[in-house]
Amino acid sequence: MLVRVQGGGAAPVAVSDRTAAAAAAAPSGATAADAEVAVARLHEMSSDLRGCAVIAPGGEALAASGELDRWGPAAADLLAAADAAAGGAASQVHVATEDGEAFAVRLGGFAVVAVAERFTLASLILFDMRTVLRDLARAAGA
Repeated sequence: MLVRVQGGGAAPVAVSDRTAAAAAAAPSGATAADAEVAVARLHEMSSDLRGCAVIAPGGEALAASGELDRWGPAAADLLAAADAAAGGAASQVHVATEDGEAFAVRLGGFAVVAVAERFTLASLILFDMRTVLRDLARAAGA
């Protein structure tokens, strides 16, 4: 297993209990619809992507390509483990296993967590993730 963690200035994201109402809007102004556009765009950009989720600055999962209730806690666990390994807030995470690869990127308070096929070009998917996060932050007025 390969694990790469890069520290950064973003605050750690902790996901708490979410409800449909809590996922409707992030405190920063991004809506669930904005996050759904980000998820759809990332799938469009990254053919090796199995699934992804957008996490709001407050920690709630705003949108996911699968079940929102499963992505939120999984994203929180990945980010917490990366933060522990980095000794602070990790801005970028890449974990590779025999079964596939997991990625996380934080930008503008938001985070995107994604799972991709094995041997995905990490630099390309991380670039795509940063691109959708920049657009989401812009939509939120950040």
